[in-house]
Amino acid sequence: MALEMKVPSPGESITEVEIAQWLVEDGDFVEKDQAIAEVDSDKATLELPAEASGVITLKAEEGDAVQVGEVVCLIDTDAAKPSGGESEKKEESKPEAKTEEPSKPSTPEQKQDDKNYATGTPSPAAKKTLAEKGIDAKDVQGSGKNGRITQDDAVNAKPSMGTPGNGTRSESRKKMSMLRRKVAERLVSAKNETAMLTTFNEADMSAIFNLRKQYKEDFKTKHGVGLGFMSFFTLAVVRALDMYPAVNSMIDGKEMITYDYKDISIAVSGPKGLMVPVMRNVENLTFRGVESEVKRLALRARDGKITVDEMTGGTFTISNGGVFGSMLSTPIINPPQSGILGMHNIIERPVAVDGKVEIRPMMYLALSYDHRIIDGKESVGFLVAIKEALENPEELLMDGNVKRALEL
Repeated sequence: MALEMKVPSPGESITEVEIAQWLVEDGDFVEKDQAIAEVDSDKATLELPAEASGVITLKAEEGDAVQVGEVVCLIDTDAAKPSGGESEKKEESKPEAKTEEPSKPSTPEQKQDDKNYATGTPSPAAKKTLAEKGIDAKDVQGSGKNGRITQDDAVNAKPSMGTPGNGTRSESRKKMSMLRRKVAERLVSAKNETAMLTTFNEADMSAIFNLRKQYKEDFKTKHGVGLGFMSFFTLAVVRALDMYPAVNSMIDGKEMITYDYKDISIAVSGPKGLMVPVMRNVENLTFRGVESEVKRLALRARDGKITVDEMTGGTFTISNGGVFGSMLSTPIINPPQSGILGMHNIIERPVAVDGKVEIRPMMYLALSYDHRIIDGKESVGFLVAIKEALENPEELLMDGNVKRALEL
């Protein structure tokens, strides 16, 4: 019996996916639940498991866009699993590769036919195109009969960039995944459809450095996760969102929606591009809870196991470009959200402290926001609130009791 495998729905509102990669070949025997393909949606890359064991017949090619519910392969469930001996026999029965006879040297007459008056001469249409592009015909390799320069040759020709060096000058083309294309659309949409501005500040990270140095080993031993910077920043964001609820809002037509919960999106660079999984109800999480959730979501995103539901929603985003060495940036809002906080690398710099110059670990902070619903006063106040919490975490994030906050 031939079982028809159809594309399952990866999530609400998704009607089309793309076959990113077949993990098996046509005619292979597959086991039930074996991953047979990777499919791209506009939100994530998901694996397609075999619904039964049998011999597979592929009905779609890599790169094809297919509708949810469309048949992409058949599985012959009556086919028996081949034994090792049969596999070897199949290999032995393959026809031997045909040995090509060495090509005969060209005769003088043949050489004369290969290169004559047409070689390097553009057709009338190609000549016009080359003139418009300012390209000399002698710099174009003709692909037509006897080396004549065709219109396609002229269209694809590129102007000379000076005397080439000794290096290669090749190029390659690769179709962008559906996820990458969707991210590109959303970024352009955010730039075109929001009144986006960015405000900056800096934070002295000395207090957090001291707390991590003193408690990170005990924290990791007890909870099994490291005490990183993300928990401090996430809880600082939660505090600032309580103080400035407009930053935790979105525009829906002519209405402004303000949320009483904090679902924080965290930007993660995965193998298929930028992914933004969401931590739910972060206002209820402790330092341990934030670090555990960040680790879980980051690993799932980087392993390509993140689900659409885990990336849907979010009321505010945190992006950490500092892990890649970024000193300063203007992060782009993740629509329909109205704000995003950019973290950057920590650099020791001389700063004035109580009238004296000291070397402190400093980080630049950036808040990009939608000016349509967030005023300058609110945006600056929000970022100052984050700065204050980072520079005085024991009092503002831990209520004066570090061990209780860290559950030690």
